[in-house]
Amino acid sequence: MSDSVQKVRPFDHPGQGRRRAKSTPKGRQIDPQAAYEIGLLLGDRPRRRDMLIEHLHLVQDTYRQISAAHLAALADEMKLAFAEVFETATFYAHFDVVKEGEPDIPELTIRVCDSLTCAMFGAEKLLQELHSATGPSVRVVRAPCVGRCDTAPVAEVGHHFVDHASAASVLTAIGNGDTHAHLPDYIDYDAYVAQGGYALLARLRSGEIGKEELLKSLDDASLRGLGGAGFPTGRKWRAVLGEPGPRMMAINGDEGEPGTFKDRHFLETDPHRFLEGTLIGAHVVEANDVYIYIRDEYPASREILEREIAKLPPGGPVLHMRRGAGAYICGEESALLESIEGKRGLPRHKPPYPFQVGLFGLPTLINNVETLFWVRDIVERGAGWWKSHGRNERQGLRSYSVSGRVKNPGVKLAPAGITVRELIEEFCGGMADGHTFHAYLPGGASGGILPARMDDIPLDFGTLEKYGCFIGSAAVIILSDKDDVKGAALNLMRFFEDESCGQCTPCRVGTQKAALLMEQREWNRDLLEELSQAMRDASICGLGQAASNPLTSVIKYFPDEFAPKIAAE
Repeated sequence: MSDSVQKVRPFDHPGQGRRRAKSTPKGRQIDPQAAYEIGLLLGDRPRRRDMLIEHLHLVQDTYRQISAAHLAALADEMKLAFAEVFETATFYAHFDVVKEGEPDIPELTIRVCDSLTCAMFGAEKLLQELHSATGPSVRVVRAPCVGRCDTAPVAEVGHHFVDHASAASVLTAIGNGDTHAHLPDYIDYDAYVAQGGYALLARLRSGEIGKEELLKSLDDASLRGLGGAGFPTGRKWRAVLGEPGPRMMAINGDEGEPGTFKDRHFLETDPHRFLEGTLIGAHVVEANDVYIYIRDEYPASREILEREIAKLPPGGPVLHMRRGAGAYICGEESALLESIEGKRGLPRHKPPYPFQVGLFGLPTLINNVETLFWVRDIVERGAGWWKSHGRNERQGLRSYSVSGRVKNPGVKLAPAGITVRELIEEFCGGMADGHTFHAYLPGGASGGILPARMDDIPLDFGTLEKYGCFIGSAAVIILSDKDDVKGAALNLMRFFEDESCGQCTPCRVGTQKAALLMEQREWNRDLLEELSQAMRDASICGLGQAASNPLTSVIKYFPDEFAPKIAAE
C-alpha cells in the first residue's frame, strides 16, 4: 500500500481526528411551564415517595385533571421514574390522567353511584337523564358505592353529594354552584371534653390505668375488628406490642363495601370518640406515628378530622391524614399500607403479616374506624355493659348499615345477634309501602344473599358462615318482591370486576368471566361453580375469594328463579 493512501480506521478514539456527535436528550422532556407550576403547587411540602398520592390529589384538585406534562414534571420534582408515577396515577379512579393529544376533561364531573342500592332506586335512569340534560362542559360518569346507601340514589357534583337525587335536583346543585362538601353538625373538641372526653387517655398516659388493665377490658368485652374481618382487638394489640420497635399505626377508613356507611356516620357525628380510641391504641403499642386513611368519597369526614386534629393539645403521636383515591381494594389491610406509602393498592403476599412487617417495613397496628370508636366506652363502662346488649345468645353491640326496601334506612345501633326480621321491624319501621320482604344481603356485596324465609339467623360473627355468607361490615341490604335477585348478583359481580386490582389472574379474569356468564339468559351452573371455586382457592386477597358469594347464593337459595335456567341446559 502506498504512503499516499490514507488508512481508514473503523473506530476513532474521541478527539483523534473526528468531532464527537452532539448528544440528544433521551426520554420524556420536562415542560418548563409545567415544572414551574408543579414547583409552585408543592411549595415546601416534602417530596418523599409516600407523598405521591397526596401530591396527585393536589394537582387534580387544582387543574381538575392531571396532564402528561404535569405528571412528568411531578415525577422529576419527586425524583421518581415517570413510569412509576404514571402507573400510580392511572391505578386510582379519581385521578383523571390526560395523555398527550387527548382533550381536556370537562370543567365539572358528576359521578352517579350505580352500586346495588342506588341501582334499585333508579341510578340507570338518572344516568341517562343527566347525559341528556348536560352540555359539553359537564362530564357524567358511573361511580361505585359512595357510602350513602341510605339516601339512594346518590350523585356527586364535584365534591358535593346530592341525596335522593333526580336530574332536576342535580341540575339545581350545578346552577347554585354547589360543588363543595357540606359539613354536618358534630360534637367538636370543646363539647367532647366537656362530656368527659380524653379523661381515659389522660389516665392511661399518667399511669393511673395500666396497659394490661386496658387490654383486659377489651378481652373481657370480646371486642373484635368491626371492619369485616372480626379479629379480636386485644389480641391484635398484644401481637403488635410483642414485635420489636419502632412501631406504626394505621387507621382503615376506606369504607368501600357496597351497602356500608357506618364509619362515615361516626366520623361525621362524634369524631373525637374515634380519635381518643386511636390515641389510646397508639399509646398501648407505643406507636409514634399514626396514619389515618379516609376514602376520597368522604370529603366531609376528612375536613372534620383535619379541623379537630388541629385542636388537640401537643404531645402524643403524630397524626398523618391520608386521602384515598377511589380504589375499593385499599380496604384490604396490606393494599391500604401500599397506598399510604404512595403506591398502587396491590395486596401483599402473606406472611409476613402487617403486625410483623407493615407500614414502611415496621410492625403496624391496623384498626377500623368503628373498632376504635368503642374503646373508650368499653373501658369506662366496663365489659359487662358491652356484653349485656346481645341477642340470641350473642354479645355486644353492632352498627348495622341498613338500606334498600325499608321505611327508615340508616345506621342502626342494635344488639349483636339480632335477626334481619327483628332489624326491619324494630329499627327500620318495617318494609317500605308496597314491598314484600324477599331477600337480603347480611354483610354487604361480598357477604352473600339469603332468602326472606331464612330470616331467623342471628347477624353476627360466626353465625352465617355455614350458609356460605358472613356478617363482614354488617351492611344489610333489603330486597323486595319487586327486585331481581339475579340482577342484584350481576350488579355485585360487575363491581368486583371493576375493583379488582388485577394483580392475580383468578380474580382479574375470574370476575370478568363470571360477569359475562351471568349476563347470559341461561346460566351455565357447572361452569360458574367451577369458576367460583377457582377464585376462592387461588385469589391473593379477600376480594377475589369472596366475589362469588352472591353468585353461589343465588344458585343455592333461589331455585324458583334459577331452576328454569338449569332445566334449559
